[in-house]
Amino acid sequence: MVEDLYLKIREIEHDDYPQIKQLMDRVYHDIGGAWPEQTIHQLVDEFHEGQIALFDHDRLIGMVLSVQVDYKKFSNPHTYDDLIGQSETILNNPDGDAIYGLDALIDPDYRGYRLGRRLYDARKELCRQHNYRAILAGGRMPNYHQEDGMSPADYIEAVKGREIYDPILSFQLANEFIVKRVLHKYLPEDDKSKGFATLLEWSNIYYEPQDYSAKTGKTEVRIGGIQWQMREVQSADELLQQVEFFVDVMADYNADFALLPEFFNAPLMGLSEDTDQNVAIRFLADYTEHFKEKISHMAVSYNVNVITGSMPLVEEDTLYNVSYLCRRDGTVDEQRKIHITPHERNSWVIEGGDRVRVFDTDAGRIGILICYDVEFPELARLMALDDMDILFVPFWTDTKNGYLRVRHCAQARAIENECYVMICGSVGNLPQVESLDIQYAQSSIFSPSDFPFPHDAIMAETTPNTEMIFFSDIDLAKLKQVRAEGSVHNLKDRRSDLFTLDWKAKARM
Repeated sequence: MVEDLYLKIREIEHDDYPQIKQLMDRVYHDIGGAWPEQTIHQLVDEFHEGQIALFDHDRLIGMVLSVQVDYKKFSNPHTYDDLIGQSETILNNPDGDAIYGLDALIDPDYRGYRLGRRLYDARKELCRQHNYRAILAGGRMPNYHQEDGMSPADYIEAVKGREIYDPILSFQLANEFIVKRVLHKYLPEDDKSKGFATLLEWSNIYYEPQDYSAKTGKTEVRIGGIQWQMREVQSADELLQQVEFFVDVMADYNADFALLPEFFNAPLMGLSEDTDQNVAIRFLADYTEHFKEKISHMAVSYNVNVITGSMPLVEEDTLYNVSYLCRRDGTVDEQRKIHITPHERNSWVIEGGDRVRVFDTDAGRIGILICYDVEFPELARLMALDDMDILFVPFWTDTKNGYLRVRHCAQARAIENECYVMICGSVGNLPQVESLDIQYAQSSIFSPSDFPFPHDAIMAETTPNTEMIFFSDIDLAKLKQVRAEGSVHNLKDRRSDLFTLDWKAKARM
């Protein structure tokens, strides 16, 4: 019985060999026992940080031995002897771009404490810190001899399905390694594995090749939103002055993105002499090109990527609800609202667009869904499959229940697609414009729901029904981390063998 544990992990030193020999002889009694002392000393001298030991007080109770290798060579079929030179020296390649796991062992008296995971985590951290491409290992299958007539492939699948327990393969799979291939005659003297082994790999998602020269965007991004007060205005210039004020403030706070709400310039409808809603919305559409040009100029002048909420656009006598991405480099893209609400269809005769896109920016890949569109999970999923990092949702809702539909669906999109989602709406009253007289909003920024993020998956949110700006600093690298190593993998774990998602419409744009 193990009592009074005091665990510590450190790199192996030369004078640890007596304990190393004792431990390896005990664990590897069936395949030759310990490495010679000069072999361990060579590993320590040539790749010191790769030799990691776990101690209870001063007693060696576990260790992992590693060697540097060329990924291209050892990710293909090989044998254990390919790692060994003359006189049992290890062929360490100091220019190698991968770590090869030679050995991993825990004292039998200490099994059941999940101590092997600690050593594997230390090796993974070494892989990340030193920019190795992956950890490779040839994994024995010590229980394979018990399964007469079963092929190695069937055995591996049975272990994956937990129909069979294998002390090595089951452990490797639990530590996020994947089986790349079956290795034949890997260690011929390993009778328990019948000479077979699995080639296992753990990939470093942060690996960057030494010759990688492509431009990479920033990973620390500041996104800001404007919870917009609807108010009566006397001219388009007056409203544009208000927009410029907020864009200027966003620039003062070094924001990378500024988001406006859906139909933020709707107060201009009050300038129309015609009270018919269909006429008034087309009157508002007359300003759209002018607003797009002016806001694009602001984006460049203030060095902020501005998402224009949405504005009505008439094209070939058809009315659309369109959001513009005005990048700070002067380029402009657009996303049209796909799903049209009954009010938009019946009162304004707005038609839906026919495609969604993910846009490249200097601060990540982004998508835009206007209000009602976020309530349709297929759209955001299509964007996520195209590597979207941030989803921006400008919205307009008049009642709290309408707002909550947008909010809850937006937060679901963040969780299921492992991305950030910002929603931004308008507040206040607009009695001079029919059907736009009241607003309700509490704008927010949502994250995936996992350990790297806030406990409630809310990065920031505003005071309800109050004009204000809000910000959050988001880390795009955390998305990469959660997609590969999160508590769950919503994107990777989709059963694409059972269902798929296809875009059928022909784009008219």
